[in-house]
Amino acid sequence: MEASRLAFDPHLGWIVLGVLCAAALAIWAVYVFRGGRAWLTRALALSVLSIALSNPLWVKENRDPLKSTLAVILDKSSSMDVSDRTETAQAVADQLRLDLADNEYFDLRVLETRATAPDTRIATAITSALSDTPRDQIAGAVVITDGQVHDLPSDVSTLEEFGPVHALVVGSEDDTDRRIEITSAPSYGIVGDSAVMKVLVTAEDADMLPVEVSVNGGQPKRVMAQVGVETNISVDVDRRGPNTIVASIPVAPEELTAANNLTALSLTGIRDSLRVLLITGEPHRGGRAWRDLLKSDPMVDLVHFTILRPPHKQDTTPTDELALIAFPTMELFEQKLDEFDLIIFDRYRRRGVLHLRYLDNITRYVDRGGALIIAAGAPFAGPASLQRTPLSSVLPLAPTGNIEEQPFIPQISDIGQRHSVTRTLNQETFGEWYRYIEARQITGDILLTSEEGKPLLALDRVGEGRVAELMSDQLWLWARGHDGGGPFGELIRRLVHWTMKEPELEEERLTLRTEGDELIAGLTSLTPNPEDLELTLPDGSTETLAWDVTDGGSLEIRMSAERLGLYRGKVGDLEAILLNGPAHPKEFADLRSSTEVLAPLADATNGSVRRVSSASDTPEVRASSRGGSGGDWIGARDRKAYVVRDSSSISILPAWLAAGMLFGLLLLAWRREGR
Repeated sequence: MEASRLAFDPHLGWIVLGVLCAAALAIWAVYVFRGGRAWLTRALALSVLSIALSNPLWVKENRDPLKSTLAVILDKSSSMDVSDRTETAQAVADQLRLDLADNEYFDLRVLETRATAPDTRIATAITSALSDTPRDQIAGAVVITDGQVHDLPSDVSTLEEFGPVHALVVGSEDDTDRRIEITSAPSYGIVGDSAVMKVLVTAEDADMLPVEVSVNGGQPKRVMAQVGVETNISVDVDRRGPNTIVASIPVAPEELTAANNLTALSLTGIRDSLRVLLITGEPHRGGRAWRDLLKSDPMVDLVHFTILRPPHKQDTTPTDELALIAFPTMELFEQKLDEFDLIIFDRYRRRGVLHLRYLDNITRYVDRGGALIIAAGAPFAGPASLQRTPLSSVLPLAPTGNIEEQPFIPQISDIGQRHSVTRTLNQETFGEWYRYIEARQITGDILLTSEEGKPLLALDRVGEGRVAELMSDQLWLWARGHDGGGPFGELIRRLVHWTMKEPELEEERLTLRTEGDELIAGLTSLTPNPEDLELTLPDGSTETLAWDVTDGGSLEIRMSAERLGLYRGKVGDLEAILLNGPAHPKEFADLRSSTEVLAPLADATNGSVRRVSSASDTPEVRASSRGGSGGDWIGARDRKAYVVRDSSSISILPAWLAAGMLFGLLLLAWRREGR
């Protein structure tokens, strides 16, 4: 294509030429002010001189036209997964590709938003698609979306250079959706206390809706909430560490999705302190090991009593007069028993200090949720045994009456290899013990045994509480490093934490966590062949996955976790919940399609917003100078850009012609002044 244009190639450069012209104009003005008679001819002479120095040219070019770039932004965000929005949007995008495949004006550039993003970033996508395009080749942008956009600038005119922007909105204007969000909640809570959170329910089809709230997958409680008004809900913090709180509302029959009918948050439970009552039945070298370990933990509030009457003392001195202080049995075992989190009997023997009713109180204390640890000594096998008291109803082991006093190394049982308390202990580091109180199993799980396979350490759940029973008083040898020592502190801490129901030490435990974009499910179970994992994804779909055995022997499943939202895992009666990403992703804040959000951007760029329900609704794209739209068409700017293949130029005012004209005008000026 040939074209001609006027161009300039100044001999002195535009800056120098501009300075000279300004100086000439100033001199001419002074000349006129003083009454010069040849002001017109001198003005013409100066004009000819200026034009000659600017060197005007008539340029002829052979041009190749360039297409303008039209960006098509296809919304792939999570909110597009509801209903048939994704399919409709893809069909419209394919129709645009087909319509513009051989278009002489526009070059199509298609960009999809990131499906795993927590929000819809259409403005970012437009900028990214057209940022490397010369501004004189931008035809505009067509956005295919549900209208829920979260990154529009407050001043949409900043995107005017990328316009016109046309929005093709998928989804029905009659869409309905219920949603719930937790608007306020504390980050921390004291274990055993309650925390208050606020929830907000939004719905168009009801004034009141029931909200079900569960903690760590437990039994939910129901609270009625008024739609559109924040409702206070109290939840119990029942364990240390992360507590996952889930709030949900019923799903309406015509609702878009149930994805935002459920929300969650993670609340960290902390212990104010752990109150431990340690009762040592008689002075012995192992008593200090227990005391030192418990006192070394600043979170432990320890109350320790040692009964000082030795076994051979037969005088008639009252028991309470032999102690350094009176043993406050009534205060401890009746009035303040429930204030303790854990009771430990170390090498205790019955000798009339604790009446049977006090031991019966401890039995009920365990059944109501208390914790008890028994470290048995030689008296446990005889008539002074705690087994001959009401405590026998909560103990998992019963002594046979035999005491073995010969070296042996504790062994981890088959169940102990899978139990969270002993699974990671290294048996090769175990030193020798020298006393074992022979026992038979009544209930519970045996974690450690003697070398002959007899029960040594047993754990059991009793009612709401927990009991640990160790049939030896030699554990302190590990603390002293005898025969290489052993994991004294590690074992005791795990026993204490297990009795305190710490989640990381549950023997039956399902966990869900993320590392990057990967979801990791872990299972601790005493069952040799546990059930497969039933995993519910954030969109409500369910997958059944088989467990893999890791090098360490644990059960694990790894899978992609690109989608944000709530994952729920279930294995038998075990449940785990994982909140991947923010508690309230913007994508699920409002799932109704909208034409209002993008309207300001369309208006600022001379674009348009319209709904489309199928590929047949796709408007025709027409070339236009400014954009605009009509009933069945949208306008994209044809910038008429081009590239020059070759060119030639002719000087409009040659030097010889300019010199002649200048000489003639100067002669006329002198003649005029000479009259």
